[in-house]
Amino acid sequence: MLPLQLFTRRLVLIAIVFATGAAFAFRADDTSLTKDQIKQFLQTAKVINSKPSSKGVTHPSRLTLSDGTITHDASFQTIDEHKSQMKLESGALVFNFIDSYKFNIAAYTLAELIGIDDMLPVYVERKWEGHTGSLSWWLPVKMDEQERVAQKLRPPDPEAWNKQMYKIRVFDELIYDTDANLTNILIGPDWQIWRIDFTRAFRNDRELKTPSDLVRCEGKLLERLKILNGNELATKTQHYLTKEQVQGVMARRDKIVARFQELIKEKGENEVLY
Repeated sequence: MLPLQLFTRRLVLIAIVFATGAAFAFRADDTSLTKDQIKQFLQTAKVINSKPSSKGVTHPSRLTLSDGTITHDASFQTIDEHKSQMKLESGALVFNFIDSYKFNIAAYTLAELIGIDDMLPVYVERKWEGHTGSLSWWLPVKMDEQERVAQKLRPPDPEAWNKQMYKIRVFDELIYDTDANLTNILIGPDWQIWRIDFTRAFRNDRELKTPSDLVRCEGKLLERLKILNGNELATKTQHYLTKEQVQGVMARRDKIVARFQELIKEKGENEVLY
């Protein structure tokens, strides 16, 4: 275990919002904000400073916003790139490549529909200096998953950690992110996990990327997946996802549900759901 001083030096600021259930409130500058108030602040507060962010291949900007009462930072991504093919950093070749801030907003909307938006930042769309992009709250976290693995740190409550990771794996299969990596998983001081950066998600593929990653699922999440409505998803993401992308989500949803139903039949509900 590393000393506390080293943890402190390694603190990074990443755009995230902490949520707890339907009440969803966050303490910012001694002011309790609801989720809707956070959205309102991000969309309307005045930008009083900006600088490049030190993290992220899409070159986000770190903006300081103030509404006269609250002053806080946020991450602004404007990437909206479309190419016939693209070779990723991993070496994989992707056809009909899209890297877009719009997918951040779509991912958050989808997370709200299936009840796991407490594991993502609140993303909103905003225009700044003539550029439209996604904007999300900037908060301190202890480390990202890449750092945790490199330091060989173990979470204090492995069961609680695993239950969070199971949700992340389900969501990653649902959104089909071609650039999911360990730096996109952030760890808070209390070992809460947040998943960020979805600009390369939402492929049209109808198959799952890694179905073997789906081994357990929260019961409430599985039920929300079952009732996810494609028309509602299409309506709420109409400015961010195409018809084909929505169809891809729903096709993958069907396969995720089928995968867990098969596991329940094979192993029993108590071994699969929690």
